[in-house]
Amino acid sequence: MKKTRVISSAMLALVFGAACNDNFLDRLPQDRLSDATYFKNENDLRIYANRFYTLVPAQTFNSDNNSDNFVPRDRNTFLAGQYTIPNTGGGWTWTNEREANYFLARYERADAPAEVKAKYAGEVKMFRAYLWWRKVVQFGDVTWFGGDLNENSPELFAPRTPRGTVMDTVLKDLNYAVANLPVPASAEQDRVNKDIANALKARICLWEGSYRKSRGLAGATEWLREAANAAEAVINTGNYAIWSNGNPAKDYVNLFLQEELRGNREAVWPRRYVKDQSMHNTTRQISDIWPSYSKDFVEGILCDDGLPIGLSARYQGDETPELERTNRDPRYQQLIVTRDYVVSQNADGTADRVTLPRIPAITTGYASAKYKSPDPVQWVANQSTLDLFIIRYAETLLIFAEAKAELGEASQAVIDQTINKIRDRVGMPHMKIATLQKDPNSIFPTLPVLLDEIRRERRVELAQEGFRFDDIIRWKAGTLINNPKTIVGMKLTDALRAQYPASQVAGIQVDADEHIRVYTDITNRTWHDKLYLYPLPLQEMNLNPQLKPQNTGW
Repeated sequence: MKKTRVISSAMLALVFGAACNDNFLDRLPQDRLSDATYFKNENDLRIYANRFYTLVPAQTFNSDNNSDNFVPRDRNTFLAGQYTIPNTGGGWTWTNEREANYFLARYERADAPAEVKAKYAGEVKMFRAYLWWRKVVQFGDVTWFGGDLNENSPELFAPRTPRGTVMDTVLKDLNYAVANLPVPASAEQDRVNKDIANALKARICLWEGSYRKSRGLAGATEWLREAANAAEAVINTGNYAIWSNGNPAKDYVNLFLQEELRGNREAVWPRRYVKDQSMHNTTRQISDIWPSYSKDFVEGILCDDGLPIGLSARYQGDETPELERTNRDPRYQQLIVTRDYVVSQNADGTADRVTLPRIPAITTGYASAKYKSPDPVQWVANQSTLDLFIIRYAETLLIFAEAKAELGEASQAVIDQTINKIRDRVGMPHMKIATLQKDPNSIFPTLPVLLDEIRRERRVELAQEGFRFDDIIRWKAGTLINNPKTIVGMKLTDALRAQYPASQVAGIQVDADEHIRVYTDITNRTWHDKLYLYPLPLQEMNLNPQLKPQNTGW
């Protein structure tokens, strides 16, 4: 059984008090930590920094529901144009940012070597960079403040800082973290290190660089270069590799069903769980809900000859689920539940297997197999001990490939070093730049073929890991949501319908091509450009009129 030091929310609950002015009571609190008595040594710095470790999320089973990849039973209100401006909250909260600034204003008090203090400052600056980046992703221009505030701070009533200026500060924080965090071999176990900082920097810089490029904003090339360099720094360490046990039909799905990711070379940054100490509910939730892929996503998966379905003679059509899965990228059957999929591996050695897609419980018929453990022990509510990824090496390789392609520098050597390493796990043919053909059904018809195929590889490999909506935003590709195939499911022919009990399929409607309609009151969604940003809450804008104007369209 794995053992670890668990960083829990309970041990992070530090409350800082201020001394009273009354002479009789002018002493430090005796029952809690105070500003005046804290930040004395390395342990104080470590414990304070612990609070930020839960802020960067691991992947979750429903993290792509707000995209063209999945069709949730309840329509996503944001993409449906039904999101209303909140009165308060809505992501416009700054507690974590203030706590980071609070630390950075005081950490140098500690009686510790300069390099130790710089290490913990690097941790907190890395997390602060992440926090401010997420604010920029959500709101665009946001108010930057570099110190901890009080009720009299002028920043509370300042206008928003231009997003570019905020992102420049984010990059400075990331560079400080990379420079001051230790390499993994020297780092304390389960704490962030230089490789994690570089991998996170690569993620953020790719987002910013492609966001600027898609909108013709200055600085795109510089940010893409930073992304490529940070990803390459991780690659060049030689510390990481694509995990494989030599079983192309199972290795991809099994990567996400491991109880111990420590030592797995694909785990740049894992989130680890331990029985009776730190557990999660993802495995139970996916067993109950079974997220459903869209027809659009399924049609984007290549055939096993490396060609898209619109070009491959290997494609068998979609008259039945069995035909549709035939001759496809092996990730197809590791992402999507089809006939004979093992739902439960029973203690007596028997297995419960899928016979037909479980519609309408699975809205589209394309149930997700990712994170779905066949071990009933993992299904107990809030008792799963399967580790999850925060950053895995495949993402870093995909960042490097995309950034180099955007820069016009994606040689065959780059593709062999990245895309083809990922494909080797599942036995897919290598991508060859010289023989790439433009998909006639491409969702990016004007994109150069190499970049189009890199985006496809990213979509499939990182499905259900929480990147897709961010990708749509940074590429300025919101109109992908308009495609009717993003909200329909598998083909339900009369012949297939006849295999189900009549009562089970009586209420299921299909479109003109016999694809399951999940939302029977609409045939497509309509993208509005205001959705590239969220609105600021009304109460905050009333309290600080300098935050106006509201984001465009809201």
